[in-house]
Amino acid sequence: MVSLLLVAGVAAAVFVGFNIGGSSTGVAFGPAVGSRLTRKTTAAALFIGFAFLGAWTVGRNVITTMSSSIVPAVQFTPVASVVVLFFTGLSLLVSNLYGVPASTSMTAVGAIIGLGLASGTLNQALMFVIVSAWIVAPLLSFAVGLVIGRYVYPYLDRYVAFTKFDLHLIQIDRSGSVPRPHLNQNASLQDIVGSISVVVIACYMAFSAGASNAANAVAPLVGAGGPLTVNQGVLLAVAAFGLGSFTIARRTLDTVGDNITELPILASLIVSIVGGTVITILSYLGIPASLAVSTTSTIIGLGWGRASRAATLAELATPSPQSAAVDVEVATGALATSRDEEVPTSPTIGDIARHEEPAEKPTEVPDVPEVGEKGPVDLDQKSLFDSAAAKRIVSMWVLTPSLAVATSYPVFLVLS
Repeated sequence: MVSLLLVAGVAAAVFVGFNIGGSSTGVAFGPAVGSRLTRKTTAAALFIGFAFLGAWTVGRNVITTMSSSIVPAVQFTPVASVVVLFFTGLSLLVSNLYGVPASTSMTAVGAIIGLGLASGTLNQALMFVIVSAWIVAPLLSFAVGLVIGRYVYPYLDRYVAFTKFDLHLIQIDRSGSVPRPHLNQNASLQDIVGSISVVVIACYMAFSAGASNAANAVAPLVGAGGPLTVNQGVLLAVAAFGLGSFTIARRTLDTVGDNITELPILASLIVSIVGGTVITILSYLGIPASLAVSTTSTIIGLGWGRASRAATLAELATPSPQSAAVDVEVATGALATSRDEEVPTSPTIGDIARHEEPAEKPTEVPDVPEVGEKGPVDLDQKSLFDSAAAKRIVSMWVLTPSLAVATSYPVFLVLS
């Protein structure tokens, strides 16, 4: 019986890791693959390598927290481990069905809370710290995105360009007996620097994904009561990530979701840096948190900051009846330069998916309007922020871990 439960636990862990690897590879390397900077196989290999680095270093702190600090490790019996992993896998299913970046980390912790409440062993002081981090992290990501979107992004959008190559950046010359790699002959120095930036940030995103997500797949199986050591758990998680990276990730790299298609490469890199840094810091502190929540909060902040740039802080604090009458909505359109503006535009992820070329650069780049100065962005104001989508996303962030607690608690009561 125990051996069957062990097999079930490992199978559940592999299933969770498989889905995490498939989705996270697309998020991290979508811009790099879409811009033809890396091939899908190369992206998968890079993701596995840097996810392993993240999981093996700071990620083990999160594994320790989830496997022995929220509740004692002895509470993770084979049955309890399978139940926790079941609810973690269920969160992935809910996320895929509703197209909302529900937090796997938050749902896994919610199931562990249910175990702790049912057994009376929940570390309430630690949970206060974790829940506080869940509130502060997205607010911090939103605030940083807002500041960048309002004060920095318009300048970067003018002067930082990313190229979509018809052929891959690194070409292989097979004319001789030994294949020789060489750079795309159409690549300028600016292209090379921008391309290296895209790939480096994608690797950093993979590092953050490994640091935050390894625990979601294997934490219940690690510790005093579990069959795996921390090192074995990391290796199992990364192997499962790799299985997803080389299989279903190929599809996620091709398919672009409706809510992210107009996100420019520049914006996606900013989101990766901000969201990845927040999660890496939390992972180093051993706090399980959601990479999806932090990155989505950054997107919302960038869009809101871009939308609010046409108004001064005083005008935002004391809106006039005319501005109040305008229903301002923010989406990723806020991050794309208006097509009515005669300014250079970097390719969006949607352009790449549709095989469309971005607008051509003008010979002269106009000055960026000052904050509070009315500009062409006002013409597209209603597409700047989708408040309904933001409410739906935030609701799911709250709902999925709450449901995990509410549904796992009676299950663990019966099992205890």
